[in-house]
Amino acid sequence: MSRFEPHEELERLSSEYLQRAAALRRDLAKAHDPDFAEQAQERQNDDVLRSLLIEAEEELRLVGLARQRLAQGRYGECQRCGEPIDEARLRAKPAAEFCLQCAAS
Repeated sequence: MSRFEPHEELERLSSEYLQRAAALRRDLAKAHDPDFAEQAQERQNDDVLRSLLIEAEEELRLVGLARQRLAQGRYGECQRCGEPIDEARLRAKPAAEFCLQCAAS
């Protein structure tokens, strides 16, 4: 197994979420078809795109908080109980704020 580099992984995630959010904003800015029936479908699609944008922005916020913890030397520390977060969890979810036990409760 390769060495886990949280700085690199958080940077990658940040870039990914920024690109995703930008693409969603571009899609939402597109003009709608003048046909009413087509417009109704496009507006439903916009609702889905807005939900995806909210999700991308939330993930970006969590990555930003994880980067702050990394800079402060508190990365990998559960924000609830203070115990270390298992490396496997951090590999799977690099912006994890809580250990598995706290996340489950």
